[in-house]
Amino acid sequence: MKDLHNHLLYGIDDGSKSLEESINLLKEMSIKGVKEVVLTPHYIIDSKFTSSKYQNMDLLNKLNQELINNNINIKLYLGNEIYLDDKILEYINNNLISTLNESKYILVEFPLMHYPRYALNIFSDLIYNGYRVILAHPERYIYLYKDMSLLDELKDMGVLFQGNYGSLFDEYGKYPKKMLKKLLKKNYIDFLAGDIHHHVNLDLKKLNKKLKRYISEDKIKDILENNFDKVINNEEI
Repeated sequence: MKDLHNHLLYGIDDGSKSLEESINLLKEMSIKGVKEVVLTPHYIIDSKFTSSKYQNMDLLNKLNQELINNNINIKLYLGNEIYLDDKILEYINNNLISTLNESKYILVEFPLMHYPRYALNIFSDLIYNGYRVILAHPERYIYLYKDMSLLDELKDMGVLFQGNYGSLFDEYGKYPKKMLKKLLKKNYIDFLAGDIHHHVNLDLKKLNKKLKRYISEDKIKDILENNFDKVINNEEI
């Protein structure tokens, strides 16, 4: 498996608090079968989560050195989970945020509780400027449970969807679980990732067994690895 979304770049958001914690979590991920990881710290303007791209790169270099020192075989890349904002292009151009491994792919999250009125306009602008938008954990936005029309419109625009595999195991409650199942059945999910902050709740055998109820083995391979590779190599999905 390869993980596109987590909070293991230490000390800069609500994820890992220290280099030691990040190393321990990455070691556990490696043992459980994760081969490659994109580090995606939050970037939320007007909050304390605004570590710059260059600060993040410095932390990434330190983390990579510790992986070598500890003989942990897992490959790291840099990105961000960007809170929806009409200035995302400006942030990219000013080197405040990272696309995923310097590709055209960017990971964006919505407000959890409030309907994002300008999402279509913002995403249209990003797509017009050559970016491929990946929406983080669409199953967690409560305002979409009764009306999925926004997701339908985004999918028609070419937006990709990243689900959290923890949702299938009740990590966020029954409604996200139900929603992710629905999205899998509709063939809407392009990636599954951990969104890991402090705990690695991954059992690949159980995950594969559960996924086989909803999608084909080829699709499982796509959402756990193949599409990740296309992002990292800046290829089309």
